[in-house]
Amino acid sequence: MTKFLISIVGPTAIGKTALSIKLAQHFNTEIISADSRQFFKEMHIGTAAPTKEELAAIKHHFIHHKSIEEPYNVGAFEKDVLQCLETLFKTNNVVIMVGGSGLYIDAITKGLDDFPKVDSNIREILNSDLETKGLPFLQEQLKTLDETSYNNIAIDNPHRVIRALEICLGTGKPYSSFLSKDKAKRDFKTITIGLTADRPIIYNRINQRVEMMVQGGLLKEVESLLPYQHLNALNTVGYKELFNYFNGEWDLDFTISEIKKNTRRFAKRQLTWFKKDNSILWFDYLIDVETIIESIESKIF
Repeated sequence: MTKFLISIVGPTAIGKTALSIKLAQHFNTEIISADSRQFFKEMHIGTAAPTKEELAAIKHHFIHHKSIEEPYNVGAFEKDVLQCLETLFKTNNVVIMVGGSGLYIDAITKGLDDFPKVDSNIREILNSDLETKGLPFLQEQLKTLDETSYNNIAIDNPHRVIRALEICLGTGKPYSSFLSKDKAKRDFKTITIGLTADRPIIYNRINQRVEMMVQGGLLKEVESLLPYQHLNALNTVGYKELFNYFNGEWDLDFTISEIKKNTRRFAKRQLTWFKKDNSILWFDYLIDVETIIESIESKIF
């Protein structure tokens, strides 16, 4: 019998978690998280991870299963999730996956792109440039060499920028030219559901969520992570801005406004990524879940 992975995507704060739980309850199945920020057990509030009640309602996988001190990348995630799916599909015909990390979602549904090996010295030089010249310098370099990648990758993530640049410099070809070539075959079918709303609504929901995070103890969470602020896992929206606050560089009001602004930018990049996929079935975030279930079941049965 054909197995189906129901992938729920969309911008941050749109309601993906709530929908995933309703769908998992309907199909009597389990949930895989494809949110790369929620892998780490030290990061709860700032990543909007599912609550204890939500985690208790349905069994989740890949939530808080790693420490920020453990290296973990999309390749390892792909391998781990495919093994997990193999097990879950033995007893479930449908599994739910939810998250806003486009690269991690694509790794599961399509397979990772195959990049040529390049001289490791290039990365060392780029890391040195990051230290001495800053991320904006590398961003501008990428914009010059590969504007497509500049407009589509997580441009605020130094690791992603350096990865794209080392391919550009090492091969003489744009990083984006190696994307979407021969993909891995999967022994399951994917149905992707996208949640969206008008941009002002998305931005308002983001602003409200940031306020709720602050009220819910975000400052205390980030303060406890100050000794680890150099780690790549913490170079993410909501954490890096508050590190500037605790290091005396910004005041609190400005810091919170920057978190909101950078989260809105992140949501815009998410939508840009997902809108490239014409197979996604888009629904307004206020749509009743029964309508989504009917759409899914029309493709399964």
